[in-house]
Amino acid sequence: MPEVHVRLRWPDGTARRYYSPSLVLTEHVEEGAGYATPDLLVRARTALTEASERVRARYGFPCGLAAASLAAIEQDAARHGAAPGVVRVEGFDR
Repeated sequence: MPEVHVRLRWPDGTARRYYSPSLVLTEHVEEGAGYATPDLLVRARTALTEASERVRARYGFPCGLAAASLAAIEQDAARHGAAPGVVRVEGFDR
């Protein structure tokens, strides 16, 4: 199963890298695009849940690393609260 890391830059300039066990993440966020934090959260939840389910379908159990990545994204988003700004997708590492 091909995996990917996404590099995000948060509105305060903080950059972080997050793991996905599947390329499905590339179907939900676009390299170079910017997303409002709530929009990014919806996209990340959808993509990482789908990625985890792909692992479950193949191996019989969900992907704990996808769940950890989603938790990290949610934690980083909460840290920014309702601050205006855009989360930028800097790129993907495959």
